[in-house]
Order: sequence, then C-alpha cells, then structure tokens
Amino acid sequence: MSNSTVDEHPRSRVAGMGAITHQAGVAFRVWAPHADAVSVIGTFNSFTETSHPMEKEGEGKWYVDVREATVGHEYRFLVTNGERKFSQIDPCARQVTNSVGNGVIHDPNFDWEGDNFSMQAWNELVIYELHVGTFNRKADDSIGTFNSLSIKLEYLKRLGVNAIQLMPCAEFAGDVSWGYNPAHIYAIETAYGGPDGFRQFVKRAHQEGFAVIMDVVYNHFGPSDLDLWQFDGWSENNKGGIYFYNDHRSKTPWGDTRPDYGRGEVRSFIRNNAMMWLDEYRVDGLRYDMTLYIRSIDGASSSSLPDGWGLVQWINRDIRKSHPGKITIAEDLQNNAYLTKPDSEGGAGFASQWDAGFVHPIRDVITQPDDNSRDMEKIYGALTHSYNLESTQRVIYTESHDEVANGKARVPAEIDPSDSTNWYAQKRSTLGAALVFTAAGIPMLFQGQEFLQGGWFQDTEEIDWQNRKTFRGILWLYADLIGLRLNRDGSTRGLTGNSTHVHHVNHHNKVVAFHRFLNGGPGDDVIVLANFSIDRFDEYQIGLPHGGTWKLRFNSDWSGYSKDFSDCPSCDVFATKQPYDGMLASAKVIVAPYSVLIFSQDPNIASFDLKNRESKG
Repeated sequence: MSNSTVDEHPRSRVAGMGAITHQAGVAFRVWAPHADAVSVIGTFNSFTETSHPMEKEGEGKWYVDVREATVGHEYRFLVTNGERKFSQIDPCARQVTNSVGNGVIHDPNFDWEGDNFSMQAWNELVIYELHVGTFNRKADDSIGTFNSLSIKLEYLKRLGVNAIQLMPCAEFAGDVSWGYNPAHIYAIETAYGGPDGFRQFVKRAHQEGFAVIMDVVYNHFGPSDLDLWQFDGWSENNKGGIYFYNDHRSKTPWGDTRPDYGRGEVRSFIRNNAMMWLDEYRVDGLRYDMTLYIRSIDGASSSSLPDGWGLVQWINRDIRKSHPGKITIAEDLQNNAYLTKPDSEGGAGFASQWDAGFVHPIRDVITQPDDNSRDMEKIYGALTHSYNLESTQRVIYTESHDEVANGKARVPAEIDPSDSTNWYAQKRSTLGAALVFTAAGIPMLFQGQEFLQGGWFQDTEEIDWQNRKTFRGILWLYADLIGLRLNRDGSTRGLTGNSTHVHHVNHHNKVVAFHRFLNGGPGDDVIVLANFSIDRFDEYQIGLPHGGTWKLRFNSDWSGYSKDFSDCPSCDVFATKQPYDGMLASAKVIVAPYSVLIFSQDPNIASFDLKNRESKG
C-alpha cells in the first residue's frame, strides 16, 4: 500500500493504494468490492462526479490515472451502490484537511540526508511517553505540535532519556484527543503538523539521539468521523461493512468497530500501515494499543480471535525481517508470556510488553497510607517478574497515560490527594521511580512525572512547566537515576543487565535489598536498598557479593533533591567477609525513611585486592 513516487509510463498501471504520484500525474486505486461505480473527485476536476470515473480491476479494486492531478490537490472517492452514493475520504490518504474534510495528495519524498540513526540496544533504552497535544503548547488556547515538541528535545536530552514514545498521531476526530480514536490510520494528525511536520520531528529527534516509538491502534477504528464505516455501502446486520466484522466479533469496549482480521484485504491494510511508520517515517518502534482486544473478543480466554493473533505474528515477523533492531511493544497487561515469545514457538513475536506485574504491585505498595499495609512480597514479585527470562521483554513504569487517568491519578496525588507535593508524596513517588530505574526491564516515564506533576492526565491541559523550576531537585533525582541506569559514569553496568537477585526481604521493617548484574564484578555489581517505612535505620545490615569498599552512588534522601528531605548521612561502606543474606560479605548502612540507596564498587578494583581486603576482615 505504498504511495511512493513511481517512474512508469502513465498508460501503465502503477502499483499501490490510494493516491500514487508519478511523473505524468497521479494514479488512484481504492478497494470497494460492492460498489457499482466509483469516481475520483477533487480540486483537479472541481469535484465533478463524471470527470474521472474509475475502472474496475480484479479483487474489488478500482483504478484511474489523472494527468491533471498534482501534489496538494484535495480529493475524495465517490462510491455508488445501487441508488445510494457515498463521498468517502481515501482509506490510505497520507494527509487530510481534517478528520471530516478531504484527502490531500501528498508528496512522499523527504530529505532524509544525514539521518543514519541507529536505535540503542534494548537493554539501554529509557522511554519517555508523551502526548503531543499537551506536552508543550505555544499558548494556553493552542494545541501542541511536532514543532513545539521539537523545541523541548534539548530538555529531554538533559533529562537523559533516549527514546520518545508518542501517544497516537494518526488523524483522529477533532483536534483534541488522546489519539485512541483513529479516524484515518494512514494520515498524520493535521493539528499536530501533518506528515511533513512529523518527518521533520523524527529527523530532528534522531539528530539529537532519540529513538521515536509510535503508538498504533489496531484493536478498533473510530468510532466517530469514520469513512471506513460501510465504505462501499455494503454491510450485514447493519454493522460496519467491508473493513469490519459484521457479527458478534465486531463489539469492542469502544464500539462495534473491530477490524475484520480474517479478511485478506483488511489484514494487508493494517500490516501495511504498520510498515508505513517504519518505511516512510523512519520510526524506531511501534507500541500496539491493548492487544487483548486484537487477540480476543471480550478479553476472556474463551473468546479468542485466532485471526488477530495471526495478524500480529505476521506484522512482527515482517518487521523483524525488514527492520532488525526495531522494537515492537504490546500493551496487553495480562502477564501473558506468549506475547513476547517468537512466533516459531506459537508466540505473537513482540519484542516487549507493558508489565502489569510491575506497575500494579509497586503502585499498590507506595500508595498505601499505612506502613503496616505495605506488602514486601509484592515488591519481591515485581522485582523478579519476567517474561521468558528476558528483562527487555517487559516495559516497567509507575505512570503511563492509562495509569494516571480513567479514575486514577498521578502517583503523588494517589499518595496524598489533598497535597500532592508534600513530604510523603515526594518521598514515596520517588521511591517508586527509583525502582523503575533499578529493576530489570525497559524503564518508562510519563510526561511531567520527573517534576512531580500532580492531578490526572487530561488532553485539554498542558503539563505544568512551572513545576520544572519549583521541583528542580526532583528533576535532578530523575536525571541521576537515568544516568545510573544507563551506566554513564561506568560504575553501574549491572543495571543494564538481565539478572536480579533479591537477597533481602524484611517484612517487619519493610526493607528490601537486591543485587543487579550483567556479568558481575567491580563496576558491574549493583546493590539497591529500598526502605518502605517511615523509620530511619542507622545500622542496617545487608549482604554484599564482595568485600571491600562499596561506593554510595545514589541516596534519594539527599537534600539537594528537595529541601524537605533530611539529608540522611548515608555514605560509602566497607564490607567485611562476614556472610549475610546468602552473600559472601556484609556491611551496615544508614538509610532514611522511604528512601533508596544504590551502591557499587569502582570498576578498577582488582579481584586480588578484594581477596586481600576480605582476608583482613
């Protein structure tokens, strides 16, 4: 379904769907198997019905070549079915005037020169999820755009993240939306800047070192401003027609608009859309919205949709083949390891998935009002949970667009609805964040989380950039955690590793410690201690994998992060050869309430030095 420019003689039929530009005009092709006639109307013929009738091809497709048409012209398809006529926007239009306007013939050419970006290894990704419309606005009464987003790339670079996940940018109804109501999945949202604005953003993001991940919605279309609905006039049971199931399988939580995953033309329509984002816009990955409703009718295992499972297998297989290294992420939230198993083993073939096994227990523990209700077994489970023993097969977070809306709020507001900026909200929200960056998985933030954004997510309100100044220290805390997670000073390589050993779980005092490592050894082994209680401990003993000096790399209670923090005198410790927690050595540490400490050893410590220190005890 490419609409790329072709250099063919105008009398020969060109390949592709939609409006296909070539040297002598524009060719148009559309799928309308039940139509009696189709014509293309547009700027080039004053939207006259009879000027450019289309010729019926095989497999329900219609075709015409229009010499008068050119890039920038608006157009529609006029579909006749019996006595009825339907004026429809091209299902494959790359650009529209708006969701109920006209298609626009778009020039697919773009100057990508110099864009040789290669995404980071998956174990070195830190994702920042954002909503273009509310992330950065030029004025209160305006909508955020790809251009206004680009202005903030320097800010994101200083924060330290290296992957930007955009909430859906396919054309949706109106100008204000989360984006999960796609009206035209091939067109880029006009209010955000359209296809050219998006390409310019991707190129600039790549130049600044960011991978771009696009959120795509294939579990339903619409439900409003949906020209796909009964596109050529045909339907059964008064349902959606050729692009949709026309029986009980059509029903979704968002309306009766589930695509027909069993119909070849619809499967190709979706598969080719997924490839469009990678081929034409050079995005570095796709995040699939709620795959549960692609693989099942109503979310129950007894209502599975094998056609949907087969479709995502096909798409993911083709992406791996043609774009190795690009990432595909499922939002399924059912802790189903088969989402990230290869299709050769019956899996869906996703690279990763949002992990309900992390976000829900972590949020539950840190938002409990009473320490006695904090369950350390939930923390243990969240830290050790994995899919197919691969850490990068899960994306971990405490805030996402779903977790901070739909009846839920930002973590600080969940901790204290009356004051989301007080000591408790600061301490426990950053405690959760520290676990995001130290647990095994691909960490993710949601816009504004790093400067204590309160309330809940709304697509009508920009994030409060004043908080960036008010809570500058909290922002530093996040930046420091990201630096450690990505091993930017060379001393915490273990945080990029696949391995986690939770060696200390104290249910009484609400303290957990765990060991993270890639290969092990100085500069690799990382020890994380998390205190989930309001008590300070001055001589808290924990096990360590080696003797010798362990440097304190991070103390979340540092007063530089917040004037409300106590600046607890946690410090480097010297581990003696005294086994503890199943470890070879141990030390006593000082830890503040609701705080996290991160320790590692200098990478230049030789193994014989460790042995000598241990022997001296």
